[in-house]
Amino acid sequence: MFGIDKTIKHGLNIIIIGCGKVGRTLVDQLCQEGHDITVIDKVSKKVQDVANLYDVMGVCGNGASFSTQIEAGIKDADLVIAVTGSDELNLLCCTIAKQASDCSVIARVRTPDYNEDIPYLREKLGLARIINPELEAAKEVARILYMPAALEVSSFAHDQAEIVKIKLPEDTILHELKIMDMGKRINHNILICAVERDGEVYIPSGNFELRGGDIMSFVGTRKNCARFMKEIGFDTHRVHDTLIVGGGKAAFYLADQLLRAGIAVKIIENDVKRCEELSTLLPEAIIINGDGTDEALLQEEGLATAESFVPLTGIDEENIMLTLHAKQVSNAKAITKINRISFKTVLSTLDLGSVIYPKYITSEKIIAYVRAKLASKDSNIETLYHMFDSRVEAIEFLVKEDSEVTSKTLLELQLKKNLLVCFISRKGRIFIPTGQDTIQVGDEVMVVTTHSGFNDVTDILA
Repeated sequence: MFGIDKTIKHGLNIIIIGCGKVGRTLVDQLCQEGHDITVIDKVSKKVQDVANLYDVMGVCGNGASFSTQIEAGIKDADLVIAVTGSDELNLLCCTIAKQASDCSVIARVRTPDYNEDIPYLREKLGLARIINPELEAAKEVARILYMPAALEVSSFAHDQAEIVKIKLPEDTILHELKIMDMGKRINHNILICAVERDGEVYIPSGNFELRGGDIMSFVGTRKNCARFMKEIGFDTHRVHDTLIVGGGKAAFYLADQLLRAGIAVKIIENDVKRCEELSTLLPEAIIINGDGTDEALLQEEGLATAESFVPLTGIDEENIMLTLHAKQVSNAKAITKINRISFKTVLSTLDLGSVIYPKYITSEKIIAYVRAKLASKDSNIETLYHMFDSRVEAIEFLVKEDSEVTSKTLLELQLKKNLLVCFISRKGRIFIPTGQDTIQVGDEVMVVTTHSGFNDVTDILA
């Protein structure tokens, strides 16, 4: 074992099996949330590095071994998260854990073959969650391509509401306009929930004055978000075609979604066998066998006229270089997938268009589940989304019972500073609340705040 035994319990006892990129991201974020973490991996150096860096317990061994799980403290575990590189090993780890303990289990399962079996696997194996980073990344890319003028698009309330991030042009009609005065200039039914300016992030009040160059996030229904974008001068048409470099799992999931939406897809993949597989799986897509980093091939396959470009190779440096090249030779909407989470400050200085981090998408879903386990009976966390390099959280609560926040107007509630109640979903209807509205049992409520660690809807109170 590596690390120092902790005598005081904070939060949950969590065992993470697999010390790869996702595992390390989970350790980093769950440690910040105050949980007691134990990691398991076959590679001793990986375990020791993580244990030393984060001051967590570490066990070197096979995570699917009963004796290894016993050594890691499975009898006292509240949650086991299996994120090794093998889907089958992750499922086996969770099965062993369920037999050894009354803990909850989460498995990372990425292979498309298992995708249709997820409800069956969850039921029969007793899984709390099945996480597929590639599928979640593909969904996020697709949402952006449906609204390509946006930098980020995230969905809430069962895809009925969205948070959209944009960069206001210098000549925007919103320049030097106070948020409270926007209704005098344009018709809108959205709420501006966060603004980044000169490296600082603000949760704006009505007196906040917008400026050209601001990075702004706003929330509303999908239709109202598109209307607002159009009114302030953005093109809201979805792309008609996309060029993808790399034919891995994420490329398959993305292509499948785009083709279903009527968007033409071309994939460049270096491996002949994988090209043959993709041709069978995606008969409507154009599959090109070749080196996607070859400038001449990219030109030949129409990068200059493509409406969108998504490099999905397994190498971050290639994805970054491909995006920078696309920016020089075309007007395509570029989306860059980055697996490693270091050097984010450097990357933010590059013109990479929209950037997605699959590891963060995965960890957010798991943290949302962990916080929900810690919540009281009054509410539950449905969705968690980190914004502006994790300096802002968007959290969607399901209000299950009466509490201090229900049946009072928002004006009557003493809310924390730097917090906005952005929307309420009630009986399938999304609305942006005023001070006279109330939160009721059965509502889904989304808040945006610079505070972190909210587990319960009552945490919004000062």
